[in-house]
Amino acid sequence: MRFVIRKRRNTPTIIIVALVDVLIVLLIFLMVTTTFKQQPGLKLALPESSQARKEGFTTNALPFQINITSNAVIVLDHAPIPFDTLKSRLQAEVAKNPELKISINADRNAPFYRIVNVMDIAKELKIKSVSAATTGAKPAAQP
Repeated sequence: MRFVIRKRRNTPTIIIVALVDVLIVLLIFLMVTTTFKQQPGLKLALPESSQARKEGFTTNALPFQINITSNAVIVLDHAPIPFDTLKSRLQAEVAKNPELKISINADRNAPFYRIVNVMDIAKELKIKSVSAATTGAKPAAQP
């Protein structure tokens, strides 16, 4: 005989609606109070110099222009020169101005090896300021 009747316990219920409300309030609070750190796209460690020129100081010396055409011909002063004479020409320019700046203007279709050759010569001659750019018409838009 059974005198005690056991009742089955119902499983406890969790009120999800109240839980979601509390979580949303916490999320909004954290979003409002958090400061977002701006991450730069590229981290640069720039050197500093105690001998740097004063701000606003500029030189009016234009860079020495070296033009490279699409068929790898080097043009100086609007006249084509052979590649073999470029090094001696740059040595003469460095002798005149030890802080020579070079600007390489290459055609869009110029062979890359010629640009690298000119940069190698500049490095051999210890020219510190070399800039390069491409010129030429933009390719036609494709349909």
